[in-house]
Amino acid sequence: MSGWMGHLLIAPIVVPMLAGAAMVLAGDRGRRLTVLLGLCSTVTLVVLSVVLLRLADAPVVGVYRLGDWPSLFGIVLVLDRLSALMLALAAVLGFSAFVFSLARWHRAGTHFHPLFQFQLMGLNGAFLTGDLFNLFVFFEVMLAASYGMALHGSGVARVRAGLHYIVINLVASLLFLVGVSAVYGIAGTLNMADLAARMRDVAVEDRALLETGLAVLGIAFLVKAAMWPLGFWLPATYAAASTPAAAILSILSKVGIYAVLRVWLLLFGGEAGASAGFGGAWLLAGGLFTIAFGSIAVLATQNLPRLAGASVLVSSGTLLAAIGAGQVAVTGGALFYLASSVLAIGAFFLLIELVERGREVGADVLAVTREAFGSGEEEDELQEHDEVGVAIPGTVALLGMSFMTCALLLAGLPPLSGFLAKFAILAPLLGSGEPAVPAATWALMAALILSGLATVVAMLRVGIDVFWASPAGRVPRIGLVEIAPVALLLMLCGALTLGAGPAMDYMQAAARALHAPTDYLHGVLTAPVAARGGGG
Repeated sequence: MSGWMGHLLIAPIVVPMLAGAAMVLAGDRGRRLTVLLGLCSTVTLVVLSVVLLRLADAPVVGVYRLGDWPSLFGIVLVLDRLSALMLALAAVLGFSAFVFSLARWHRAGTHFHPLFQFQLMGLNGAFLTGDLFNLFVFFEVMLAASYGMALHGSGVARVRAGLHYIVINLVASLLFLVGVSAVYGIAGTLNMADLAARMRDVAVEDRALLETGLAVLGIAFLVKAAMWPLGFWLPATYAAASTPAAAILSILSKVGIYAVLRVWLLLFGGEAGASAGFGGAWLLAGGLFTIAFGSIAVLATQNLPRLAGASVLVSSGTLLAAIGAGQVAVTGGALFYLASSVLAIGAFFLLIELVERGREVGADVLAVTREAFGSGEEEDELQEHDEVGVAIPGTVALLGMSFMTCALLLAGLPPLSGFLAKFAILAPLLGSGEPAVPAATWALMAALILSGLATVVAMLRVGIDVFWASPAGRVPRIGLVEIAPVALLLMLCGALTLGAGPAMDYMQAAARALHAPTDYLHGVLTAPVAARGGGG
């Protein structure tokens, strides 16, 4: 990229920042203006993300130096295939959640719109930044907005879960700051590319302290990624949040995954000398335990929002275990799984409100009793009516089909992208050519299969209860702005399935660049390959 095209790298941060600032100035009395600004901002971010996704599908890394300062001293933004992928996922999910909120949720509390924009600003900044300190800054912007989003709509349950969420993430932020300070004290730099270039030459007496600082930093990332036992807070927080807030919050765990991918593969790759592969076994083991914990949580709940939160845990565990495997092809499959799971879980969070709308009070409590003993009304109904079967309204049928699609995606069943992603993770491990398949590979395969089985059981149980055993007392009224975002996310999952070949080519190219970051290091540390922030 060159000329004005290079300035597109900073646009995903500037657009929501300016929109959020304008919304704060407009206040509550300019609600129509804030809605228009929010719509323009989210649509612009989608367009920008598509353009950057196409520009990033090349071996050259795009670099933007703010103020024309050298990368080692100033703020640098870096675009590669991974950051472009994350920008696209955040933009699509943000647009869908925003459109869904226009039905009613954006009026449920004050400052929803600016908080939403600052949330997107923090997400995009975290995906684009090239140094650890600015990663911390954008994490804090993102988290500060997420605190308000988690509490949006008020209510005792949201306040209780939101306060837990705030306390835990403040502790994680403290760990982040401690880790960054230790790394800077030893290495003298926080630029990730420069730090990666110095890893091999770190003095022996300083290496243990540097690895300790990076481990503390990793714990902060893993809290945000909700790895067991650090992710106990997630299901309750996401279940209590309002629907659009829960949908956009669902990608926050993937920010932790992104940070692990970026920092671990950059600093502990094959060129890291004695530190190569540091912590990989812990990522694999933590991922497997997170899958197990998430699967148990999936089976233990009959509450749809908690089921969605538990599904986030399963997806985070799957990604962490795949990253910990340390193979290029497995990382490519993990990126495909990341894209599929973000879209599917976002659609599921939005769908939950529509599915539960109009259900009879107490239906969940009585579901098990009805299924075990019956309601006692079947014989009377058979005597009164000669017709066999139940007429299903079109709205309920649409919701049922959407629910079934989400179930297939989350469980990883064929023929959708969830199955293709799990197959892409397992195939390289089983076909590695080794005479004996390692025990860790068998454990990961068992974890993926059993987690899929647990999700199938849980989704079938809840689906039977919602659509059959205790159907809605009335046909729910659903607006176009509510069902359209769900349909968009599910159609994107379908497009990912149909275009699995080109999509996997992109993911594998991104994985190769992550495991061999020569282009990344060259782009950041040498002559600029994109526009500079001040010099043009």
